[in-house]
Amino acid sequence: MASRRAVIGSAGGLALALALLTTAATAGPARAGTSATGASAGGAAAPAWRLQQRITWQDFMKDQDLRWGRMPKAWHEGPFLGDGLLGSMIYQEPGQNKIRFTVQHGRVQDHRPEFGSGWGTCRLPVGHLTLDPLGAITAVDWRLDLWNAEFTGTVTTDKGTLTCSAFIRDEILVARAAAAGGEQVRWTFHPEEAASPRGASEAPPSGYTPNPAWTTASSGGIAQVIQPLTGGGQTATAYRVRGDTLMLTVAHSFPAADAQATAVARIKGAEPYGTLRQRHRDWWHDFYGKSFISLPDERLQSFYWIQLYKTASASRAGGPVMATTGPWLEPTPWPAVWWNLNVQLEYWLIHGSNHLELDSLTSTLDRNRDQLVANVPAAYRADSAGVGRSSDMFATRGVGTPGSGAEVGDLTWALHNVWLSYRHTMDDGLLRDTVFPLLRRAVNYYLHFLAPGADGKLHLPSTLSPEYPVTPPRDTNYDLALIRWGCRTLLDSAARLRVDDPLKARWQEVLDTLVDYPADANGFMIGAETPYDQSHRHYSHLLMVYPLYQVNWDQPEHREIIEKSVVRWQSLTGAHRGYSYTGAASLYAMMGRGDTALSYLDKFFDPASRFPCRANTHYAEGGPVIETPLSAAQSIHDMLCQSWGGVVRVFPAVPAAWQDVTLHDFRTQGAFLVSAVRRAGVTRFIRVRSLAGEPLRLRHGLTGKITAVLEDGAAATVKDLGGGVVEITLPKGREVLVHTGARPDVVVAPVATAKPADPWGLPPIPPPGPTTPVSLSAHFDNDAVSSHEAMTDGDADGSGYTYPAEELPPAGPLVHEGLTFTFPAYGDGARNNVTGQGQTIAVPAGRYTRARLLGAATSGALTGTLTATYADGSTAQVPFTMPDWGGAGASPTTEVLRCTHRHGRSGSNTLKVGLFETRAELDPAKELRSLTLPALTRPQLHLFALSLEGPAR
Repeated sequence: MASRRAVIGSAGGLALALALLTTAATAGPARAGTSATGASAGGAAAPAWRLQQRITWQDFMKDQDLRWGRMPKAWHEGPFLGDGLLGSMIYQEPGQNKIRFTVQHGRVQDHRPEFGSGWGTCRLPVGHLTLDPLGAITAVDWRLDLWNAEFTGTVTTDKGTLTCSAFIRDEILVARAAAAGGEQVRWTFHPEEAASPRGASEAPPSGYTPNPAWTTASSGGIAQVIQPLTGGGQTATAYRVRGDTLMLTVAHSFPAADAQATAVARIKGAEPYGTLRQRHRDWWHDFYGKSFISLPDERLQSFYWIQLYKTASASRAGGPVMATTGPWLEPTPWPAVWWNLNVQLEYWLIHGSNHLELDSLTSTLDRNRDQLVANVPAAYRADSAGVGRSSDMFATRGVGTPGSGAEVGDLTWALHNVWLSYRHTMDDGLLRDTVFPLLRRAVNYYLHFLAPGADGKLHLPSTLSPEYPVTPPRDTNYDLALIRWGCRTLLDSAARLRVDDPLKARWQEVLDTLVDYPADANGFMIGAETPYDQSHRHYSHLLMVYPLYQVNWDQPEHREIIEKSVVRWQSLTGAHRGYSYTGAASLYAMMGRGDTALSYLDKFFDPASRFPCRANTHYAEGGPVIETPLSAAQSIHDMLCQSWGGVVRVFPAVPAAWQDVTLHDFRTQGAFLVSAVRRAGVTRFIRVRSLAGEPLRLRHGLTGKITAVLEDGAAATVKDLGGGVVEITLPKGREVLVHTGARPDVVVAPVATAKPADPWGLPPIPPPGPTTPVSLSAHFDNDAVSSHEAMTDGDADGSGYTYPAEELPPAGPLVHEGLTFTFPAYGDGARNNVTGQGQTIAVPAGRYTRARLLGAATSGALTGTLTATYADGSTAQVPFTMPDWGGAGASPTTEVLRCTHRHGRSGSNTLKVGLFETRAELDPAKELRSLTLPALTRPQLHLFALSLEGPAR
C-alpha cells in the first residue's frame, strides 16, 4: 500500500487527502453530539456535559431558500445549479417566451496560449437548453431548494401549467417537466459558438481565427453536439429524453479529440433517476452538516448559506480552479482565472466553514507545478516559479520581471490560501509536499531581484501593485508584504519540518534588512514615492494588514497607521467595487469594530450602491464575477471568529444588532473546531475540539473567572496570558468547554430572527397604482437610437454607440409589469431621450407615490437625485439609481428589454445593451408640480420615458 505521504504528494491524492481530513474532522463527538465531562480549572470533577444540536436541518435550510414570484430575465436574477464542473443558470430566454437553462462547464476552454488568456486560453461557451411552452407565460412560482440543491417550480401560461425540477450530479444535468391543461413539454438544445465571451466587448487579436463550427450526431436515442477546436481538443454535449426526464452532459478533452465518446458513455451509464437523485441529496445533506452559523439578520443569514451552496456548486478539490465567472459563463471581459485578488477571495470561506473538500485552488497549484515553473523567464526556472495576472485552469500565463514594472506577486498570494488550508488542517504532508516547495520557488523569484541600497536596506525594483493606474514604483507594499510573509513562513515551515534548508540564512537576512513599508501622512503608500492618491478598488497596498496580519490591531504601536490607511483608502471611492466594501468590513472586524464592519457590508447589499449584490446573490462588473459575494461571507466569518497570530478569537467583532449568534464546528487555524453561543449580547459558552493537538490560545471575550472543563471530567490546564487570552492544554481529539458562572445549557440551535427579510430571488410585484405618462418631447436633447441602415446616426455615450432601432418597441404606449409609459418616436436625426442637465419637467398636477423612470445610464451605473417640487412650495431630494446600459439592474430596478447588440460608427457591436425601469419615491400627501433632473456629466442619464404612479386604489 502506498504511504499516506506519497498519496498526498500527488494531485489526485492531495484532493483525496483534503476530503478525508474534512470527513475525519467532522465524524467525532462534536458532530454526533456525544457527551463530555469536565471540571472547573483546578477543581474536582464536574458532572458530565453534552453538546447538543437542536437543528432541524431541513426546516432551517428551507428558510434560507431563494424564491421567485416573477420571471427572472437575466443570469444575475435566476436560480443556479452546479456540481463543481457543470453549471446551469435559469432565466427567461432574452426577448422570447421560453425558459433558458444555460449549459456551461468549468473544463471547457480554448488551447491557443499565443493569444493570451482573454482569447487564446479562455473559457468557451457550450450552449443552453430551452423549455418552450405552447402558451404565453403569465406567472412563475419557483424555489431553489438549498437543502436538496434542486430547482423546483411551476410555469403558468395561458394554455396550462408546466411543473419542472432540475439538479446536477456527476456532470449530468437532470431535468424533469410535466404538463397540465393544454400545455406540452418541449425541450430544445441550442449550441453556442465556441468563441471568447470577451468578444462582447472587444475585437479579437490580430491573427486570431474562429474555432470551427459544431457538428451534430445521434445514436441510440442520444443526441450529440461536437465542437472541434483549432488549438486541439474537443468539446461534446450529449443528451437524451426518456419519458419526463432529460439528462444532459458535457465533456471536454485535450489534446485528444475523444470528448464525444466520454459524453455518450456518461449518458449511457447514468444511474436511474431515483438513485442519482438520492446520491445527490445525500452528498448535499452531509455537506451542510459540517458546520453551522445562525444570525438574527434573516437576509444576511440566508445570504451566508447561499454562498456555501454557491461555492460547492462551483468548486470541488481535484477539479479546476474557479474561473472568475465560476462555472456559469456569460458574455464577460473575465473569461479566465484572475490571480491578483479574485482567486484568493473565492476560497477564503472554505476554511472557517469547515469545507476543505472544496479546495480546488490547492489541487490546481499542486497539479500544475511544471507550468508554474515555465511561467518565469528561462533564466530563473532552475529555482523559481510564478503566474501572471490571468490564466486558464492550468495556470498558463507568463510573469514579467521586477524592474520592468510587472505584476509578480500573484503566485505568492495564492500560496497564502494554500498555507491557510495547511493551517486549518495542520497536515504536515500538505506543508511538506505542496506549500514549502512551491512557496520556496515563488520567494526565490523575488530574491533574484532584491538589492541593497545606500541605506543598507534591501530594495525591490519597480513592480505593479495590482491594477493601480500609475507608473509602477519601487518597493511596492504589495510585494514587500508578500516577501516578508513568504520568508517568515518558509523559516517557520523549515523548523516544523526539520529541514536544514541552505536558504534559511538568506530568508532571515531578508527579514532583517528588507526596506520598511513606504508610508506617508495618510498611511501606507502604494510604493516608494507613490502615495495612495487615486481611488482604487483593490486593497493590495494593505495586504500586510489584511489578510496577512503582519501589521495588526494587537500591536498598539501600529493602530494609528492601520486606521489612517483604511480611512484614506475608503475616502477615495470613485473606482471602488463590491469587494472594496467587503474588504473594509474585514479590516474593521480585525479592529474589533463590529458595527462599522457591518455598515460596510451593508453597502454591498444596498440596491443604491454602484455595484450591489444581485437578486440571486451573484455580482457583476462588466460580467459575472464570483469572488465578491464569497468574500462577503468571509467578512461575516471575520466578525464571528478569527484565528491569526496563533490566537483563536471568538466573537471578536459582533455588531450590537446581533444580540444572539450561534457558531458550531467553525474551523480555525491550529485545526480546532469551535462552537460558541451568544445570547442577549453575552457569550454563554465556547466549546473547542482539537483535531491536531496544537497549542490552543483563546481570546474568549468572557467576563469574570472562567471555567474550563475537559471531556473526561478533569479540569483543563489553563494559563492566563493577559489581554483576555488564555492558553489551554488540549490534546488531539479532546474537547474543552469554557464558560463563566454556572454551567449553561450546552446547546447549538438557530437563533430567533430580529431583522426579518424577504427571501433572496424575485418577489411577485404587487399591481401598481394608476400611472400617468409624462410627455418628455419638449426636453429631448439626445439621439441614442440608430437604424441598421444608418448606424452612424446618433450618439448615446460620446463614442458613437447607439441602441438598435430594430430591437426597440414601437413609438407609443408601452406596458411594463402593469406600468404604462409613452415610448418616444425614433428615426434618423430624431432626438429621443433626455440627458441629465438640470432640466425642470412640469408634470400633471396630482398626488403620486412614485416617479417611474424608463432609461439607462452610459459611462457607468448612475446614482442621482431628482428634485421634487410640490404645490405648497416645498421641495425634496429624491434618490434614484439607473444601471449602465451594458450592465444589470438590482432591485427595485427591473430590466425592460435587452438588445442583442448595439450600433457603432464601425458597424454592429456585440455589447448587449438594455433599458431599465427604476423608481423614485414621492410624498403622496402633497400635490406634485415638477421634477428637476440632476446636472450630470459622467455617468450620464438617458431618460426615454417618465410616468407617475398614484396611490393604489
